[in-house]
Amino acid sequence: MKSLYFRVFLITLAVILASSMLGFLTSNIYYHIKLKPYNDEKLVGIAEQMKLFIESEPDAMERYLQNAASLGYEIYVTDGQGEAHFYGQRFRQQDLDKQIVAHVLNGDVYHGVAQFPNEPFISGFFENRLSNTVGVLIQPSDKRFALFMRPDVLLQFGELRIFFALIGLLTVIISIVLFLISTRYLVKPITRLTEATKRIAQGNYNLRLPTRRRDEIGQLAGHFMIMSRELERVDQARQQFVANVSHEIQSPLTSIQGFANVLAKQELPKEERERYAAIIEAESRHLSMLGKQLLTLSSLDQGAEALNKKVFSLRNHIRQAVRVLQWQLQEKELLIKLSVPESVAIYGDEVLLMQVWMNLLGNAVNHIPPGSSIEVRAEQLPSHTTIFIEDTGEGIDPEHLPFLFDRFYRVDRARERASGRTGLGLAIVKKIVQLHEGKIEVSSSPGTGTRFTLTLPQL
Repeated sequence: MKSLYFRVFLITLAVILASSMLGFLTSNIYYHIKLKPYNDEKLVGIAEQMKLFIESEPDAMERYLQNAASLGYEIYVTDGQGEAHFYGQRFRQQDLDKQIVAHVLNGDVYHGVAQFPNEPFISGFFENRLSNTVGVLIQPSDKRFALFMRPDVLLQFGELRIFFALIGLLTVIISIVLFLISTRYLVKPITRLTEATKRIAQGNYNLRLPTRRRDEIGQLAGHFMIMSRELERVDQARQQFVANVSHEIQSPLTSIQGFANVLAKQELPKEERERYAAIIEAESRHLSMLGKQLLTLSSLDQGAEALNKKVFSLRNHIRQAVRVLQWQLQEKELLIKLSVPESVAIYGDEVLLMQVWMNLLGNAVNHIPPGSSIEVRAEQLPSHTTIFIEDTGEGIDPEHLPFLFDRFYRVDRARERASGRTGLGLAIVKKIVQLHEGKIEVSSSPGTGTRFTLTLPQL
């Protein structure tokens, strides 16, 4: 398997090669479009200067051309009849057409540099061909010659070519070396993350990753640490959940078993037998309620509960829940205020949301003292509806609030267990609200009551 480090190395080489080819191609295209005509015009001007000097000093023609060649030009002079002379370095290809020579001897200027064929990967500037020249007519004394010339690139730029070639080569080599060194700075934290994933897969969540970097890798490490802590919390919650379920099931089963043995083996007075039978019945109901709520939570967690959403009146829906609890409200002389406008409608599952109102109102009825009050009010906005359920009871201590929606969490464990409640109601409420893409919050302090705030999105 190829490592990330090796892949980065190959990608670096590919990028350097591709960018070098594209750079050369772009530069060559620019030369053909912009520089080649300018170069041709400049060389024609130099050839015209040579022409003027030779025609004014015909006796110095030979010496002048030799000096010009030594200064960095390749020159070819011919009369078209077989007499021809080369000055300076030889042309690599002598591909000049005789017809071109005839045109120059007739007084035309030859623009061979400008007319050189455009090829994407061949630069005409370095093509040492006789056809890649400029030509003018010279007339020393009574003779006519065609003079063709181009710069001797090796003589003029030989050292510069080596210099720039070294710069390019060393730039590529040094870039690769430095890039490989710097790549370790990128790959090393990824390697650490890979090792961390292996440790998490083995159940070890106690990880420490460097999160001081402020780039994407530093953010990834930070998010990975958060994920690790969340996984640890979920794993602990799962273990705690299993332990709580085992305890909640074991306690009533033990009671049922004990009292059943007593009823079966001993002659008991009628009053005691009825009391023990009532305890067995109460514990059985508790087990039944526990099983039902566990199934509900499991169904909600797995998404198996298909939401049957529709628009309905919030006021009428809450009134139904209040009617169910009417006898408990009267028994404790509790006042309930319903401040929900008739116009407020919500979009959701009526059956599941009824469980929400029943749980929240039922908790309020069970926990607040006689003579207190419960208020339900709602506010509807274009994007969402907010429902407040507030009581004037004793309130909840702040240390309990963060755990109030945890499964099996009870504020007063002794009283809750004696009442037969399972500690799953608020966990079910939160799950139902989340399935509706809403949120639920609780605020409370001792002596001031408790307020639950639900926010449900509009259709």
